[in-house]
Amino acid sequence: MTTSTGGPTSRIGFGLAAVGRPAYITSGRAGDLGPGRDVERLRALAHELLDTAHAAGVRYVDVARSYGLAEDFAASWLAARPGLTDVVVGSKWGYRYVGEWRTDATTHEVKDHSLAAFSAQYRLSRELLGDRLAIYHIHSLTPDSPALTDRALHRALAVLRESGCRVGFSTSGPGQGEVIRRALELEAGGLPLFTSVETTWNLLEPSAGPALAEAARAGVTVIVKEAVANGRLSPAEADPHPVAVAAREVAAGLGAGLDQVAIAAALAQPWAWRVLSGAVTTAQLGANLGAAGLALGPGTVEHLTGLAQDPAEYWSQRSARAWS
Repeated sequence: MTTSTGGPTSRIGFGLAAVGRPAYITSGRAGDLGPGRDVERLRALAHELLDTAHAAGVRYVDVARSYGLAEDFAASWLAARPGLTDVVVGSKWGYRYVGEWRTDATTHEVKDHSLAAFSAQYRLSRELLGDRLAIYHIHSLTPDSPALTDRALHRALAVLRESGCRVGFSTSGPGQGEVIRRALELEAGGLPLFTSVETTWNLLEPSAGPALAEAARAGVTVIVKEAVANGRLSPAEADPHPVAVAAREVAAGLGAGLDQVAIAAALAQPWAWRVLSGAVTTAQLGANLGAAGLALGPGTVEHLTGLAQDPAEYWSQRSARAWS
């Protein structure tokens, strides 16, 4: 593993979705985090993980308004390390965290893609992250989102774009490819509105791949999230789907972890600018980073994605995962 900013691990980013709040849908949290998830403990953990990632060559940090205190954790980490001028931060707006720092909250986040939500959340993100905020995504754009048709919102986003901040969107759900293509047709002031997209792509759910390839050819920055499928493609969960079974066999043959095979498959996509790790322990992070040096055999990714789950089934199962 290289520590150079230009080395293999520089294509991996670190996301704070699972450490910025006490509850999330990733497998194995009870064993990884235990019952003590107060704010200061998770802040210290986030800082430790960010230090480890940076030392290994990671330079992209992913947060969101709805990830509890993830923006705050990233901002305090950067403030304590003013010499780290090479770190790029991307955040997302469009969901509010309402879980009140409880693992058993009835509702953890609320979606709102209105202009008012953008204005309020951007102000908070900018106050915390300042000039470190380099990319701002609409969080989980879906085919029914008003953000696809709200011209007043588009004009406001264009103002942000003109300030030098890259404007983009993340996607979720079985219609990711449709959303990517629709969103990238939008213009404001005669220019493309969006130049960044963060999308779920993994061996179980690779359906957005063709749209992401088109986006990259158009000059759009592509970020892959959920490469280990919220733990389904990690050692913590013995998922029975044929893709997971086959990927475990590949991992065993390589003497690698299932999560490493999953991340290496995402890194093998030529359109991927960054692939996010959502690790919650330094051991997990080390394993994830090891994927950057893992060479998959010819045709391996194609074979595995050929066994992929039906997108509607995949997203239905994801929606049913418990927060813990």
